[in-house]
Amino acid sequence: MALKSTIFKADLQVADLDRSYYAGHALTLARHPSETDERMMVRLVAFMLYADEALVFGKGLSADDEPDLWRKDLTGTITLWIEVGLPDEKRLRRACGRADRVVALSYGGRGAEIWWQQNQSALRKLDKLSVIELALDETRALAALARRNMSLQCTVQEGELWLIADGESLHLRPQILLAPDGA
Repeated sequence: MALKSTIFKADLQVADLDRSYYAGHALTLARHPSETDERMMVRLVAFMLYADEALVFGKGLSADDEPDLWRKDLTGTITLWIEVGLPDEKRLRRACGRADRVVALSYGGRGAEIWWQQNQSALRKLDKLSVIELALDETRALAALARRNMSLQCTVQEGELWLIADGESLHLRPQILLAPDGA
């Protein structure tokens, strides 16, 4: 018998001062049986960083041809493709062929560092790709905030995030490892 996804609900308020985006989102996240709270919460952070009415969660771990999050315009063109974790270079190259913009949000401490060292020369050739890394201590603290029903407030300013959840606060400092020219 196959294990089912666990459903999480997040009432998210985003104040993105960098993009002048202010909105509330009622999100439903399906955590795959093989997914950790840490990875699920990093997916949520990806949503916070690129929050938009058209941004949606993909099938993620359940589908090879969909990202963790994506945004399509009204014509069906993929304007943003977001991968969470340590995606294969080939997968990112394929995503760059399908989307206007691709973001890889890596995490995992030493594993993320090794992934970047091994892949950075190939990834630098992908002109639509951004690579962002979250520190291990930050993602572990983020995982501790995971609840089946969450109420989160997020402020984004100068690329940093301040989260408030259940009376706890967390400051995340994503590090940009790669950004397209002009971005």
